[in-house]
Amino acid sequence: MEMPMRYAIVDEAADSIIEQTNGRIVLGLPLGLGKPNPLVNALYRKATDDSTISLTILTALSLTRPQASGDLQQRFLQPFVERVYADYEELDYLKAARKESLPANIDVHEFFVQPASELSNAYTQQNYINSNYTHAARDMINRGVNVIAQAVARRDHNGLEQLSLSCNPEITLDALPALRRRKAAGETILLVGQIHPDMPFMENTAIAPEGMFDIVIDDPTYTSRLINTPNMPVGMAEHFIGLGASALIRDGGTLQIGIGALGDAVASAILLRHQDNESYRQLLDDCQLDVDRFPVLVEAGEPAAFEQGLYGCSEMFTYGLFRLFKAGVIKRQVAERDGRKICMHGGFFLGPNAFYDGLRQLTPDEQSLIDMTHISFVNSLLGDEQLKRDHRLHARFINTAFSVTLMGAGIADQLDDGRVLSGVGGQYNFVAQAHELEDARSILLVRATREKDGHASSNILWNYGHTTIPRHLRDIVVTEYGVADLRSKTDAEIIAAMLNICDSRFQSELMDKAKSVGKLPTDYEIPAKYIDNTPQRLQSIFRTHHAQGQLSEFPLGSDFTYVEEMLLVALSWLKSHVKPAAMAELAGASIIDAKTVEHYRPHLERMGYDKPETIKEKLYRQLLLIALSKVNP
Repeated sequence: MEMPMRYAIVDEAADSIIEQTNGRIVLGLPLGLGKPNPLVNALYRKATDDSTISLTILTALSLTRPQASGDLQQRFLQPFVERVYADYEELDYLKAARKESLPANIDVHEFFVQPASELSNAYTQQNYINSNYTHAARDMINRGVNVIAQAVARRDHNGLEQLSLSCNPEITLDALPALRRRKAAGETILLVGQIHPDMPFMENTAIAPEGMFDIVIDDPTYTSRLINTPNMPVGMAEHFIGLGASALIRDGGTLQIGIGALGDAVASAILLRHQDNESYRQLLDDCQLDVDRFPVLVEAGEPAAFEQGLYGCSEMFTYGLFRLFKAGVIKRQVAERDGRKICMHGGFFLGPNAFYDGLRQLTPDEQSLIDMTHISFVNSLLGDEQLKRDHRLHARFINTAFSVTLMGAGIADQLDDGRVLSGVGGQYNFVAQAHELEDARSILLVRATREKDGHASSNILWNYGHTTIPRHLRDIVVTEYGVADLRSKTDAEIIAAMLNICDSRFQSELMDKAKSVGKLPTDYEIPAKYIDNTPQRLQSIFRTHHAQGQLSEFPLGSDFTYVEEMLLVALSWLKSHVKPAAMAELAGASIIDAKTVEHYRPHLERMGYDKPETIKEKLYRQLLLIALSKVNP
């Protein structure tokens, strides 16, 4: 077996890749964390300097530091970014793509983008590749990928070097058989691993097969911070949605959840159910989440602590799932063909710095129970189907949507005008699995409403010009107002169930629309127990439990200081509730007393508004104090 070529200088490795491919590089990069940024930037610079080099990049979820817009955001973000992201090396191609200024000899195609980050970018919208996650490796192969490069972890094992694909084995392992066939047929195919000293070493399938890499880069200067995604605030609606989803999970079952505030809310509610079941049940009662209102809840049985535990099977191994693993919720072990016992299968991981620290600190026994593996294994039943069916008992696949139609279609990746919001990822795969597995359910989480500039609108719509999940794959939908079971229902039954979990401000209009096209009987009325779906009712429950230490804004912890946490919530409130044109009027009409100013002095100092000099600074200080008073009365 040939030994890989080794380089201690990234530029030399880039030169070797260019030479071996004759300057025609189709570069496959993993999603998210696993990109070898120094190598990618070296190839990008060389292609920028030499127009005879052709560089095509195929990837997903290219990440950058948070970007600020406006004075308030800038003042909040700059110190935080400098502290949390430190010397993270940005991707040069991403900066150029966002400015729509890529050289003519460089193309970038992504199949998943940072949510809402590329809506106004014509280049990204035109060059996006719409694929299920299970098809990403196939699509890379079809587009002629000849170099796959990723960041790897290293360790010494019995005197020999071992490399781990760590956070991103999912696409690389799926692409490997086809790449090997092409290589055996005489094509130039290069697999490149760049060692990062902080990358968590993951065991089991993530350990790179011997001889896998053609080039290994071990540059001692490659010590920049890993990209991370800090936990964002979990608001009232998110907490109640997570609570509803958590009550549907069966002990001894299988769990998949996604990233973001809704995923954190689900994990937080599961932790409360397991660690303080009495408080959890009281919260369910107060929210009227019971089988009389929502019969589907009976499927999970009594929402007790998890004695048997859960088996985790999720394309994204999230920080929330990690916390469930450490808390003894994810502990149900399944047997692999080779006898290994696993309780968590994942395709990739990404999260806050605390997640990476936690993975590095796992004991060998804990590490052995986690298997980062092929995306085709996690997201599909094809291949070893009976084994997967034996593993995935009572599966609950929990994903998010930004809207759901009144007849059950889910919208998660694209706007109705065609602009891509993020990507399909694995959502469709998991929804389809839920219908293929016995006793499995797909659970779509959606906020009943959204607010912008002080205006509320419904996220439950009569129809929409795009769907991610077609309504024939409808199953369970959860909003902050409850749980709708749509499986096997008629259209009228679906509409009635969805109306029951709508915000009451929009129920009549939606019901009238359904009646006008003959989808509901003209004399249908929403049952009385569902017509008080209001934020005011939820706020009363929320305040009570928040005061008891539950339903916190950062239930899984955060990289923000206490002052920053409050500022972040306040800034979010300001963005949602106040139109930009009305900000000056609001500031001028509000009276802030000296006691309030003194109370929030640490927050003003953090934002640099403790001694405002200009009219603009005084305006922003006033707005900030108003927002702080609203979110922390």
